[in-house]
Amino acid sequence: MGSELKVGDIMTKTVVVVPLGEDLFEAAKLMKKHEVGSVIVVDSLETKRAKGIITERDIVYKIIVKRVDPYKTKVDDVMSKPLRVVKPDTTLEDAAMAMKENRIKRLPVVNDNNELIGVISEGDIMKIFPVVIDLIEERATLG
Repeated sequence: MGSELKVGDIMTKTVVVVPLGEDLFEAAKLMKKHEVGSVIVVDSLETKRAKGIITERDIVYKIIVKRVDPYKTKVDDVMSKPLRVVKPDTTLEDAAMAMKENRIKRLPVVNDNNELIGVISEGDIMKIFPVVIDLIEERATLG
């Protein structure tokens, strides 16, 4: 992309989280309530250290299709881990490459203490893509 935009510049700062040990049903209710496709699993609601992620796809593939009871299943058993994360100073180009290489659509953003401070998605990057193209073209005419 060639942009100097960083993950921290465009990340979503309000992230829906669920603590380790919570029932999967509660995680699904949070997704519906907040109209999001994923929740980040954290060690606790106080420290918010990111441990995993649960997506709608995880619920369908790991629970519904296998006829597992979501009321008796803990988020720990369904979450995808190890969790791929980025720091807010990561370039958008590096974040996009990490998503592509790991075949994921979302990356939690953590600070130096691994505390969740945001999330960035493919959609977030695509929304600003025209701005990035403008920056590249502007540099080309100046250089």
